[in-house]
Amino acid sequence: MNEQEYDGTPVAALRRIAFLLERGRADSYKVKAYRGAAAAILPLDPDDVAARAAAGTLTDLPGVGASTARVIAQAATGRVPDKLAEVEEQYGGSLTTEGAGTGLRALLRGDLHSHSDWSDGGSPIEEMAMTAIELGHDYLVLTDHSPRLKVARGLSAERLTRQLAVVEAVNEHLAGAGFRLLKGIEVDILDDGALDQSEEMLARLDVRVASVHSKLAMDPEPLTRRMVAAVRNPFTNVLGHCTGRLVTGSRGTRPESRFDARAVFEACAEEGVAVEINSRPERRDPPTRLLELARDIGCVFSIDSDAHAPGQLDYPLLGCERAEAAGIDADRIVNTWPVERLLEWAAP
Repeated sequence: MNEQEYDGTPVAALRRIAFLLERGRADSYKVKAYRGAAAAILPLDPDDVAARAAAGTLTDLPGVGASTARVIAQAATGRVPDKLAEVEEQYGGSLTTEGAGTGLRALLRGDLHSHSDWSDGGSPIEEMAMTAIELGHDYLVLTDHSPRLKVARGLSAERLTRQLAVVEAVNEHLAGAGFRLLKGIEVDILDDGALDQSEEMLARLDVRVASVHSKLAMDPEPLTRRMVAAVRNPFTNVLGHCTGRLVTGSRGTRPESRFDARAVFEACAEEGVAVEINSRPERRDPPTRLLELARDIGCVFSIDSDAHAPGQLDYPLLGCERAEAAGIDADRIVNTWPVERLLEWAAP
């Protein structure tokens, strides 16, 4: 049993366990138990929680099971919970070796690609925002999916309109925290290169990530035309995970899409569209040779988490490691910029 002293709250212990499990890409059902228990005890008086822990009645609360009750009870008595110590040891270390990427990571002001439970993410908007603040972000762009990606519960114009109101409410609640949640979208690039959302809605957003999610095996010539058309759309700010490849993970592997990378990156450079360095371990997109090509062509970049859970907001360190290895200057990475400069760049 762990006898280390703990000066945090039971809610903080549960959230930290969930964060670390997500960071280590644990199954989502394991994570939900800890976030659910945190939500269950958050409204309660701390003395009530401590009394329930002493009486052994925590599991009477909806959302609190035996494992999470043990975490709560140990934290309430001032001991580091055994589960917290276990996941800290397993997942709490550096994501990179020998501190690679940490210098550039310290310069990042925010993250331009993240998802909430409004589409295929696993957590509420406010949980994503709070975790971004805890990680030191000045801003986070919420980029849930667009309508055509039904498998990811893409947002219709009506749902996106409702989400924008929620973003405004979150910002109002967080006023004074030195943080802004920015309005965004990961918009599908349609077969003809058009973007999967109305211009009226795109104009209401701060940042727009355009990505190919369908027909990834399209022949190179039409795929190149499709991507170039999307890049030249005045609303496009970031070209997301450009090859669509998967190199590891529970979804298996997937080869790169084939397209004329030089033509696509030249269009990005001409239009000021950032090439995303997608930091998800299963993507590592673009591959190194294409990252270096985009560097040599003169593109700007965005190092993004593509987080679908709060713990994954820590992934940009992996992208920073790759950017540093490629010798990309920090000022060419748009999310090292202050929010005012970022928004000026992103405006259509």
